[in-house]
Amino acid sequence: MNKKLVSVATGILLVGIAASAIAAGGESGHHADSGVLLTDFLYRCFNFAVTFGLLAYFVTKPIRKGLSGRREGIEKALEEAKVSQEKAEAKFAEYDGKLNLASAEIDEIYEAIKREGLLEREKILANANEMAQKIEDEAKKSAAREISNARALLRREATAMAIEIAEDILKKNFTSQDQSRLVDEYMQKVGELH
Repeated sequence: MNKKLVSVATGILLVGIAASAIAAGGESGHHADSGVLLTDFLYRCFNFAVTFGLLAYFVTKPIRKGLSGRREGIEKALEEAKVSQEKAEAKFAEYDGKLNLASAEIDEIYEAIKREGLLEREKILANANEMAQKIEDEAKKSAAREISNARALLRREATAMAIEIAEDILKKNFTSQDQSRLVDEYMQKVGELH
């Protein structure tokens, strides 16, 4: 590549020299010795070629070194970026796994809480049903006691009223003959028992 660059530069230089020679030889009013002009022109071309060669020699090495150093730096940076990307992807995969694990644990905890809530609900309902049954049984017993007490009270009152009515009837209809007849019947029954 270096030789191609030098040959291209030399070709451009020769074309430039020829163009200068044609332009210098034409219509100017001075006629100078063509040998002196040619020598001066060749001397200038030689100076240009040497200057260009020295510049090419001294400048291309640092440029090449800079470009190769830059290439190595870019390759190193790309390699570091690749390693960093792999580390980041590994870290992402790790965190993604942890996140998925945490999500699964949250779902399990949610399901456990839901199951516990349903079990607690069932316990509360069972306790409430049991208490309602006990209250109902107590109410039935209490109602039966009240009915029994009311019946007993009614019997006592009915008995008291019957006695009172019987006394009234006896007082109105009972005569001394009825009394003696009852005493005689009672005595006869007692005599039979002895």
